[in-house]
Amino acid sequence: MSSLLVPGRPIVIGHRGAPGYRPELTRSSLLLAVAQGVDALEIDVVPSRDGVLVVRHDRDLADTTDVARRPDLRDRRRTGHDGRRAWYADDLDWAELATLRARERMPRVRPESAEHDGREGVLRLDDVLELAAEADVLLVIEVKEPLALAARGLDPVPLLRAELARAPRLPRIVFESFEKTALLGLADLPHPIVYLLEPVGMAPDEVREGPLARTYRQELADPAALAGFDGVSIPSSRVTARRVAALHALGLAVWTWTLRPENRFLPRRHRTDGPRAALGDWEAYWASVLDAGVDGVFTDHPDLTIAVRDRLGVAAVRPGPARRP
Repeated sequence: MSSLLVPGRPIVIGHRGAPGYRPELTRSSLLLAVAQGVDALEIDVVPSRDGVLVVRHDRDLADTTDVARRPDLRDRRRTGHDGRRAWYADDLDWAELATLRARERMPRVRPESAEHDGREGVLRLDDVLELAAEADVLLVIEVKEPLALAARGLDPVPLLRAELARAPRLPRIVFESFEKTALLGLADLPHPIVYLLEPVGMAPDEVREGPLARTYRQELADPAALAGFDGVSIPSSRVTARRVAALHALGLAVWTWTLRPENRFLPRRHRTDGPRAALGDWEAYWASVLDAGVDGVFTDHPDLTIAVRDRLGVAAVRPGPARRP
């Protein structure tokens, strides 16, 4: 039985902090999520060229930093394996990344957050380990693109193991990734592992299997594919009470991503009149997700999510230590 299962009580996970109000993965965004009462913080890590784990959702830095406005870094833009031209975190040393300033990913949707552009820099994993330990919240660490990065000689799994071994103190930790290989490479550590599944497509490490490769949908329906994990994290569009019950029967915790209140992120039936950036009928939709029995929800607006959970009368039991048995 998963150590992440807390019957009757979904935990609220600040997705990149509280990016509904502050640029994602900044110190102010993470601290605001803590102040709003989250049970956990979720971050993503990517390596710098010199092997420092940096807290950014994407290797491409253009959407969330001022890198595109830096003449001194103009020549670092290159074409990646997917044909997209970008500034990649793994092409810059930490000393260069430390000079970048964070900005709002979706300024037209979240102009109030965009008002904070340029006020803060980029964090390292060790900065957030300290922050989460001090705040005494669970820290969910997503390992980004491990297969592609390993091919560049920057496998994030050994870098992550080394970083945790050096840390003077650790918060409660959960690892997650869209690639099983990376998670199973961390399974011997005393921290739960959660497999992230997209609504369509297949995991990069599944693609390598050729004719034997399974899509995310096929894996979600196959208990054998989920063996060895403490939980799964699925899109909110895939949440049903039946699916949650079936996964619970396998001993798996069920998390879901990501609760956002704007029309553009809601199912059509929950959208209201007005622009895509306007708030829709988010309360009803979020309540339906929570009512399905999930164990954790990722959210850009922790305060709103906690309010919905409290209105549903869910007991506010503190999550356990999140250590693997």
